[in-house]
Amino acid sequence: MEQVYIEGQRFEGENFTESSLKKGEYENCSFYHCSMLESNLREIRFNNCEFVGCDLSLSKLNQTLFREVHFRDCKMLGLHFQPYSSFGFRFDFTGCNLSNCTFYQVKSQGTRFTDCVLHEAVFDECDFSESVFNRCDLLNARFENCRLLSADFRTAFNYRIDPDLNQVRGARFSGPGVAGLLDKYGIVVE
Repeated sequence: MEQVYIEGQRFEGENFTESSLKKGEYENCSFYHCSMLESNLREIRFNNCEFVGCDLSLSKLNQTLFREVHFRDCKMLGLHFQPYSSFGFRFDFTGCNLSNCTFYQVKSQGTRFTDCVLHEAVFDECDFSESVFNRCDLLNARFENCRLLSADFRTAFNYRIDPDLNQVRGARFSGPGVAGLLDKYGIVVE
């Protein structure tokens, strides 16, 4: 199938659930209130793109690349982010619901999660060093074998991070959140 190169285009109110987004590269594009629910986003590269108020839930992300992509007020349930190339991911999330998402071996240092819901999200073998989880709800999220060096969890809540299973040197936590680091010991922090 032929791949496209699209630059600087604005997509608004499109339903990509019914007609798939064409495979190829999208650069400096904006997607506003588009439905991509259960869409096939395989082999698509998004560079310097913005998604606002979109529903990308349960989309297929095999060989999908997100570089310098910002998601705002998006519903992104059950996505499986996996590395596509050595360039890695570079994205930011504001006001998004990322519940039940899996970040497997994702390397995205300096990512900003702001006002996001990450219930039961899975972070396995990731590198989110220097990332910020600002006012994020991490209820039942799992962090295993992750690099979280100098990450900022000071305003995040409901997290449980095992320092024995993750690299957390230099990470910042608030006083009330420290209980999430000691959870496995059954210690009660008041």
